[in-house]
Amino acid sequence: MDVTNGKVEQTMDFLDQSLSSHQHRESISFDVFLNELTANPPGVIRNVFQMFNDMVREYVGEGEDEYPDDPESINYVNYDCARLFVEGSDHPFFADRLFANRLISRVEAMRRGSQQNKIYVFKGPHGCGKSTFLNNLLRKFEEYANTADGQRYETLWRIDRELVKTRSEMSTLSVFEKLLEMQKETDANQFRKIQAMTSTGSDTGHLEAACPSHDHPLLMVPKDLRRPFFDELFENDEFKWKLFTDKEYEWVFKDVPCTICTSIYQALLDHMGSPLKVFRAIYARPFQFNRRLGEGISVFNPGDKPLSKPVLTNEMLQNRINRIFRDSNQVNYIFSRYAKTNNGIYALMDIKSNNTERFIELHNIISEGVHKIEDIEENVNSLFFALMNPEDTRNIEDFPSFSDRIEYIKIAYVLDINTEVEIYRNIFGKHIDESFLPRVLHNFARIIISSRMNSESAAMLEWIKEPQRYHEFCDKNLQLLKMEIYTGHIPPWLSEEDRKNLTFKRRKNIIGESETEGEKGFSGRDSIKIFNDFYSAYAKEEKLINMASLCQFFEKINAEYEHPIPDGFLDSLLRMYNFTVLQQVKGALYYYNEEKISRDVQNYMFATNFEIGAVERCSYTGEKLEITEAFLEGIETKLLDPSADKTKQLSFRRGVQKEYTTTTLTQEIMVEEKPITETTLYADLYERYVFNLKERVLDPLLKNENFRRAIKDFETDKFKAYDKKIKNDVQYLIKNLIEKFGYTQQGAREVCLYVIDQNVA
Repeated sequence: MDVTNGKVEQTMDFLDQSLSSHQHRESISFDVFLNELTANPPGVIRNVFQMFNDMVREYVGEGEDEYPDDPESINYVNYDCARLFVEGSDHPFFADRLFANRLISRVEAMRRGSQQNKIYVFKGPHGCGKSTFLNNLLRKFEEYANTADGQRYETLWRIDRELVKTRSEMSTLSVFEKLLEMQKETDANQFRKIQAMTSTGSDTGHLEAACPSHDHPLLMVPKDLRRPFFDELFENDEFKWKLFTDKEYEWVFKDVPCTICTSIYQALLDHMGSPLKVFRAIYARPFQFNRRLGEGISVFNPGDKPLSKPVLTNEMLQNRINRIFRDSNQVNYIFSRYAKTNNGIYALMDIKSNNTERFIELHNIISEGVHKIEDIEENVNSLFFALMNPEDTRNIEDFPSFSDRIEYIKIAYVLDINTEVEIYRNIFGKHIDESFLPRVLHNFARIIISSRMNSESAAMLEWIKEPQRYHEFCDKNLQLLKMEIYTGHIPPWLSEEDRKNLTFKRRKNIIGESETEGEKGFSGRDSIKIFNDFYSAYAKEEKLINMASLCQFFEKINAEYEHPIPDGFLDSLLRMYNFTVLQQVKGALYYYNEEKISRDVQNYMFATNFEIGAVERCSYTGEKLEITEAFLEGIETKLLDPSADKTKQLSFRRGVQKEYTTTTLTQEIMVEEKPITETTLYADLYERYVFNLKERVLDPLLKNENFRRAIKDFETDKFKAYDKKIKNDVQYLIKNLIEKFGYTQQGAREVCLYVIDQNVA
């Protein structure tokens, strides 16, 4: 029993210590607040727009530009939004690269430019994840705002009742009131009761009144004194210069406190006569955000009914204020629901039903920055968010003057291949990769995304005027290439000329077309259902999913959906995949001696300079060469297409000899002093040699039926029965596919069988 009690007591102590240190920050006096301000000016002087920017940057980071040295870069950055939208979330939101860049751009603009008089509307089709996005964003904002890094201060008035009393007040008291005062002084118990009634703070002689609009304590400094105040407070450093010149700090000098704080300030000044004493009553309290209580964050769904009481107050606090100032008209402690989200976030989930009225009500608030409650004007400087489906635009068409106050941010269906795959992994588990041959899972995503894109792209055709040149790698509409651009990847198969022609302007136009895509085709919900059907049908332990299965599945379901896959896209995707895996298999089987290739190229360049029958020692390799037709043709068969006849061989030989004598030898080697292995001609011939070897590397093996059977029997007892040459070839092939291209052993075997059985070569 004692052990149990001891354990309980120990647990309660742990809980007490943990809760005491967790989000427990007390209010501080104005002079202590100024000390914190001077120690960390950027962290203390910030409004909701600046803090929202800080929050996004804290969770997202700077991002990665894969081509930082590219002079034509458009700063299309790869932002990792996992900490913002995925980690710790029951319902993750996956932001593709296009949306992440869109969001970060707007967030930065919030901080740099005009920070008020806007409502940010996230607009997108059904099933694109708008609600999930906003809920996760608000959850992270609340989490960040209640940490030390995200902390902001609000104004708290802590008024000493005794200091407010003046001689003039006592002299104007009635006889009855004076008798009451005398009775309080002589009756200690009654005195404590009265004090308890007139106090809300821990100190029984004080009244605490928080600013319902969460005004920043610095706004209590009179507007006309703020510049000299900051000039006196800060040294002449970089932050002071930014404070006085940057637009993001304009609010510090422009905003005024709410009417309640203004009234309390003036009433205290009238009673105390000293501004210094007034500032002794100002405290800074950490602004605690709580979405569930509507403090700092308020979210309204279309079905939420309007509030029955548009004007809010605190009658008990109002009575105590009246007792202190003895004038009920000096401070009216009334405010609206907008005050609770002033310097916070006010969000509407879908503009329909009751939210249509709320959205329209924001018109005057956003236009003027104030809200009228009875006779009082209430400042509203909040971050306004709303979600909207495309068809709901008609609900606000009658307010054209509102259009310039709306900042639309598009949320589309995912157009980034990698993000689409991450969604499947999140929902079905990361183990799904183990069921696919490499690239096939991403090709599933490519098919889904193709339905969401426009069939024709003016920007792509302006750049690549003859798409048929890339028949092996791309579709006629260049959608496959555009998907790569959307992921931030520039494919290596582009020609050098087209790579150079991908200018800043062309990139901007291509990325800009995403604003008109992602609104049709397979929705997010559709893609999850389709993947589930596909995976359930084709995922088997004994065999990996390949492209043949993928194409078969989509050809069958294509007619079932309103926005089908573009004509010819599946054929193009299959062609691109086949070309890629064929190169991988060839590359894995290719094991010619690189040093021998280099010697052959150097000897050939040297030999073309001499007559047939000559015997010369090569200046570069040191080998003694007998220059015969057989010698030259033996190397030319490696440099030229197998179909090249004698005429083409001789023409090629003369061309090499001419370039060698006019450029390579006389210019690059003799003048520029380059070694032969760094000359242009050497590089060209070496590349030709390697390419042709790889192209032909499968020819003898594909004609041998034992090669296919050996691959199938690899790692079984049957494999031991094959001759040594085939076993070496298969072992080398499988090993390289695993090490060079990331295949598993099963995947390496199956991709080889796919290449052979589908006659890819």
